Amino acid sequence: MPGKFGRGQEYPVIIVGAGGCGIVAALAAAKSGARRVLVLEKGEKPGGNTALSTGLIPAAGTRFQREAGITDDTPELMARDIMTKNGGQADHAIVTHLCQVSARLVEWLVDEVGCDLICHTDFLYPGMSRLRMHGPPHGYGAELIEQLQAAIDSDPRIELRTVTPVEALVQDESGCINGVRTAEQIVTAQAVILASDGFGANPWMVREHLGEQIASAPYSGCQNNTGDGIRWGIEVGAATSCMDAYQGHGSVAAPDGPLVTWGLIVNGAVLVNREGNRFGDESRGYSEFAQEVLSQPRGEAWEILDNQVYEASLGTRFDEVIHAGRIISAPSLDALASATGLPRTQLTQTIEEIRLVRRGVKPDRWGRSHFASALNTPPFHAIRVAGALFHTQGGLVVDNHARVLDKARRPIRRLYAGGGTAVGISGRGAKGYLAGNGLLTALGLGVTAGCNAAGHAT
Repeated sequence: MPGKFGRGQEYPVIIVGAGGCGIVAALAAAKSGARRVLVLEKGEKPGGNTALSTGLIPAAGTRFQREAGITDDTPELMARDIMTKNGGQADHAIVTHLCQVSARLVEWLVDEVGCDLICHTDFLYPGMSRLRMHGPPHGYGAELIEQLQAAIDSDPRIELRTVTPVEALVQDESGCINGVRTAEQIVTAQAVILASDGFGANPWMVREHLGEQIASAPYSGCQNNTGDGIRWGIEVGAATSCMDAYQGHGSVAAPDGPLVTWGLIVNGAVLVNREGNRFGDESRGYSEFAQEVLSQPRGEAWEILDNQVYEASLGTRFDEVIHAGRIISAPSLDALASATGLPRTQLTQTIEEIRLVRRGVKPDRWGRSHFASALNTPPFHAIRVAGALFHTQGGLVVDNHARVLDKARRPIRRLYAGGGTAVGISGRGAKGYLAGNGLLTALGLGVTAGCNAAGHAT
């Protein structure tokens, strides 16, 4: 709730932002000894991008993996997958740290925070060598946030104030951060954690750092993500990195959602443009494929699937697309072409080419190596999709303790960051994003920041 704070009131730890990163940081700080933790959220309720996400956290070597029969995953293998996807552009030390703490993070969320998480084994995301996604059994990011909020609501050491936007950091003459300024007053703290996410909802910053094409794309993230924490960090001398990095998505149901899970592609679906032609290797990854879709006529495409793909995708976020009524179905490809306005001859030729590739008659012209379906099981289905921006991945430079660093790579005293405020692990641009990079960074740096910030508490 909003409101004024008592005069002279100092908090051991103040956290700005109540998304996944901020809530986890608050719980970690309280459990690490901070007597009182203040969480300031400018929106009306917690959640941020975490509430809009799949709620899946990649982690290597958990007991949940072992229970699911996955016994050969390691933090080293997970780090290699991440660094391979980002082309070696991310900070290897941060990637290694997050992978090493990932199993402890997931098990801590279950054992100490009270979350209900499982290892999902429905499909392997592009770029991952093992099944390692952990999340709620149902409900995705919204359910994860509900579980986390229940934990902070039951912890008397944590005070959450919504509709309380922060305007700036407070820094003393020695350069130490000692509080924040709200519209009402200055609130002092022994440590501050910036967890206010990225700048996807700030058109000026998106245009400056990501370019005109992405600036013209629909934004599917939290509208409160206006880059505040990044700008405050810069004002007190923080370094930034990979500001052109972002997570896009190549299949959001046009014109306004919901997300069409990339699991359809894994299960054999393809994307065609308005001319009925494929235009790339869909299996490369959903983030970089946003630009591919945006480059097509009208910046959109059609996702084509048969009933085999349809049935294989039930029980995932695909159900949201079904319930939203965004699927066009027909008994034949000809009928589907008529229903969508796609050229009948070209659509038929495109699907026939996929069938030839799948039988080994010819290689795929776009280099896709696997089609799980021959797309020959009626009825056939189509979803009109657009490319979209989900969240930004660039931000303040931090070290393995989640301390914010200045341009000389020295820690700014008592300032920490995580989530979309800190630079992510996807390198530059869109192609380095691997599924789960956002939540791994948000929650991994959140728990790291919370534990270390609590060390300043007296």
